[in-house]
Amino acid sequence: MAMEKPVIPTEEQLEILEYQFCKVNKHPDPTMLCLIAAETGLSEEQTLEWFKQRLAEWRKSEGLPSECGSVRD
Repeated sequence: MAMEKPVIPTEEQLEILEYQFCKVNKHPDPTMLCLIAAETGLSEEQTLEWFKQRLAEWRKSEGLPSECGSVRD
């Protein structure tokens, strides 16, 4: 089974992804993820992977661990 080659989003796709991440929701639910994927033309898997990587970058910039549960854990 071949690994899917990472896709580098275009500028337009990045604008949509960044807007959704910063202004709408850092943790999109499956329905929202599907809508974002459709809007960008990326697969849901590619969109989810972008959000995971972007969230890790954001957490690092905020001085938080890159992966962590809620603040209530």
